[in-house]
Amino acid sequence: MTHVDLPASLLKRKAVVYVRQSTPAQVQLNRESQRRQYELVEEARRRGFRDVEVIDDDLGRSASGTVARPGFDKLVAWLCAGDVGAILCLDASRLARNGRDWHHLLELCGLVEARVIDLDGVYNPCRPNDRLLLGMKGSISEFELNILRTRMYEAVRSKARRGELRIGVPIGYIWHREIGLGLDPDARVQEAVRQIFSRFRQLGSARQTHLALHREGMHFPRPSDGRKLTALDWTPIRYRNVISVLKNPFYAGAYAYGKSKSRTAVVDGRAHKTYGHIRPLDEYDVLLKDHHEGYIDWGIYERNQKQLAINAYGQRDGAKSGRGGRSLLIGLMTCGQCGHRLRVAYRGRYPYPVYQCIGRRAHGLPRCMCFGGQRVDTAIARELMRVVQPIAIQAALVAERTHMETQREQQRILELELQQARYEASLAERRYAACDPDNRLIAAQLEKNWETSLRRVSEYEARLDDIKTHNSATPTPDFTGLAEDLDAAWSSSSVTMRTRQQLVRALINDTTVNIDEADCEIVLTIHWKGGRHSTLRLRKPQSGEHECVTSDDALAIIESMASRCEHIAATLNRMGLPTAQGKSWTAKRVGSIRRVRGIHAYKSAEKDGEWLTLTEAAKASNVTAHRIRSLIAAGILPAQQVVPGAPYQINASHLRDPRVATAMRRKGRPCQSPPESQIPMFTDT
Repeated sequence: MTHVDLPASLLKRKAVVYVRQSTPAQVQLNRESQRRQYELVEEARRRGFRDVEVIDDDLGRSASGTVARPGFDKLVAWLCAGDVGAILCLDASRLARNGRDWHHLLELCGLVEARVIDLDGVYNPCRPNDRLLLGMKGSISEFELNILRTRMYEAVRSKARRGELRIGVPIGYIWHREIGLGLDPDARVQEAVRQIFSRFRQLGSARQTHLALHREGMHFPRPSDGRKLTALDWTPIRYRNVISVLKNPFYAGAYAYGKSKSRTAVVDGRAHKTYGHIRPLDEYDVLLKDHHEGYIDWGIYERNQKQLAINAYGQRDGAKSGRGGRSLLIGLMTCGQCGHRLRVAYRGRYPYPVYQCIGRRAHGLPRCMCFGGQRVDTAIARELMRVVQPIAIQAALVAERTHMETQREQQRILELELQQARYEASLAERRYAACDPDNRLIAAQLEKNWETSLRRVSEYEARLDDIKTHNSATPTPDFTGLAEDLDAAWSSSSVTMRTRQQLVRALINDTTVNIDEADCEIVLTIHWKGGRHSTLRLRKPQSGEHECVTSDDALAIIESMASRCEHIAATLNRMGLPTAQGKSWTAKRVGSIRRVRGIHAYKSAEKDGEWLTLTEAAKASNVTAHRIRSLIAAGILPAQQVVPGAPYQINASHLRDPRVATAMRRKGRPCQSPPESQIPMFTDT
């Protein structure tokens, strides 16, 4: 470095030594570069500066302009205050790798007549020649950065296109020294990954897969040493574990590079770059299928991605996943007039679903259609049972096989966990045995670790015994019996609406709905999986009409028997006839039906003298009620009874019949009328 005498006015100011390295790795490994930069303090003193400041706040920060540099900002602030006489650095690239910061710094140095000193000499930004030279140094520094970055990125991409770049791999894979990328040799890790794919194939939902595995107490590995994957911690499975396994193409045997991208935005006049923005699959930099052994094939991976996309409930006008509720076809019905998805609303005191299309409301037009959903859901369910009936036995056998496989997988997971726990207990025992007994500080901790491992072994053994006992004691469900009566299986109280919705979505792609105003019918065009189509026509419910209608049998009994409401309610309950909402009858509910339907009292309750109850008939004839009941039982006195157990209704004219009157006057003899050919043993006198 050449020696140039500096003005005395500059030497009275402070000299600033700016120290910077671009990455944390350089800070840790490139110690020689740090030492050379700190040695500039002695160079500043040799040139006559007494006050020397070192700014090393930007160690590990890039000077490309996309990262905030508090040390550089401090340097700019001191320059603006006129406190800096000279800036010392190894080369121009230490100060800035972008034109904005570099030229801004030179402009400030020219205003306060500060010098820039590097290994080549001393530069005065006020002089045109020095300013030109410094400008060239800054441009070369920026250009050099771009050249280095381009060369490194192209080399990385070239290696990635061949599938040889050893990038970070997900749980279940490791880089082998000889064969490259392969499955993790740990059988427990492999089984944990396969269990996620198996359960997702059964449930069709990432969240339900996580809940099911969490209920079973499954654990999932997590690297405890960063990305090296040489040591794993087993923790309770989380949702992020499930969704990351399902969405990662590595598990389908594909080598993927460039799955995310960076975005640059201008924030407060400075470029701000963010990373980790996920790209679509078709925008990956490199995607090599069949690159390595996969847990699933590529076709299954694509089907899983479609299922996950369908499950994304928030997408506008997209197909919705089955999430329960009261409606069977929510998210599966499309308006035949405007093409929008039909929405579901719930109305009434006892909410019932109503399907409606509001696609035209955005344009100020009335809705396309609106109709009750229970009748449509019932018709679709009936059509579904008709289609499934021919393959019901085969489906039952598949369900039974799946049930047995699920039990075996659960037992296999516990066996692997027990094997791992026994190994850890054996390892803890060997460590304790190898310890010096006199060193109690270490021996006590090793003994504690050994006891913890033994307790974990006992816990897994108990869980494994429990699941074996449960599987052997619990009988296998009769899937074949369910196949013979699909309607009973569909209507079973143990089958949730979510399960019914998932079954419908497994067989039906979509349903197009049109309204035939002329015939007042709902026209349903069902698009089945596989490309077939079928059409159903249903009567459209009128305004105010709903599906909660009392059965005709119950109405017939109420009309015929309309006595006291509590008697009618008791009779209907004995016959097992529920209300329209499936509830038991009460006097209040019977009275409500009578008021709505306009059902008046039954014949004997009119009190016009034509029809009498059993008690009224006994009082009119001056006999006991038992006598009247005996005459009715003997068939002498005609009486009406709506249903067995209901009150008798007797016509008053039948009481004046001579045959009935004779039977009432007879005492001590049977009530039956003697045959005409029989000769009486005793006379009536």
